[in-house]
Amino acid sequence: MIAMQWQAAWGAVIHHPLFGVAITLTAFQLAYAAYEKTRWVFLQPVLVSMVVVVGTLVLCGLSYEEYRDSAQMLTVLLGPTTVALAVPLYLNLRRIRELFGPIMLTLLVAGVGATALGMALAWAFGADQMILMTLAPKSVTSPIAMLVAEQIGGVVALAAVFVMITGIIGAIIGPELLRRFGVQHPAARGMALGLTAHAVGTAQALQEGDECGAFAALAMSLMGVMTAVLLPLAVLMLS
Repeated sequence: MIAMQWQAAWGAVIHHPLFGVAITLTAFQLAYAAYEKTRWVFLQPVLVSMVVVVGTLVLCGLSYEEYRDSAQMLTVLLGPTTVALAVPLYLNLRRIRELFGPIMLTLLVAGVGATALGMALAWAFGADQMILMTLAPKSVTSPIAMLVAEQIGGVVALAAVFVMITGIIGAIIGPELLRRFGVQHPAARGMALGLTAHAVGTAQALQEGDECGAFAALAMSLMGVMTAVLLPLAVLMLS
C-alpha cells in the first residue's frame, strides 16, 4: 500500500506541468555553482546542465515531448532574454561607435573565416555536400541556422546539433585560447566569443564583464544577419 502511494506521488511529481522548469533551473544552478567554485573548463554550465537534464529524463522515463511541454515557460522567456541583451549594448553604445570600423572588418574576416574553415575541415575529412551545407551555419543561433540550413540543402535537425556543439566547445576552449594568445581587451574577447560561439559564447562573455558581453551580443547579432543574408546567396552563386 505504501509502495503504491510512493509510486503515485513520484508519478505526480515527474508529470507535474512545471517539472521541466524545475529540473532545468536546478541543473543549471548546480552546474554554475560547480563551475564558479572550480573554474574547470569542462564544467561549463550549459554542457553539464544539458547532461544532467538528459540523464534525469532517461531515469524518469520521460519523453522529450513531455519535457518540452513542461519547460514551455522557459521557452517563452527566451524572447525577453534576447531583448535584454540590448541593455549592455546601450550602455556601451559610445564604445561601439568608436570601434565601428574594426567591428565591421572583424565581422567580415572572422565571419567568413569561421564558416569557410569549418566547411574546409569537413570536406578534408570526406564530408558530402549535404553535411557541408548543414555545417555551414554552425556559428549562429539555432533558429537562424536551421532556417539557413533548410534553404541551402542541409539537414535542419543536424544543423541544430552542430550549433549546440559549436557553442559549447567555443565557450569551453575560447576564453583560455584567447588568454594564451594574449587577447585581453574586453571588446576583442567579446567579438571573438560572439562570432564563434553565438549565444553560449555571449553568456560566457557576460560573465567576464558588461563590455565583453555587449560586444559578444553585437557580434552574435551581426553574424546572424550576415549568415542569413549572404550564405544562401553565396551557395546559389557557387552552385
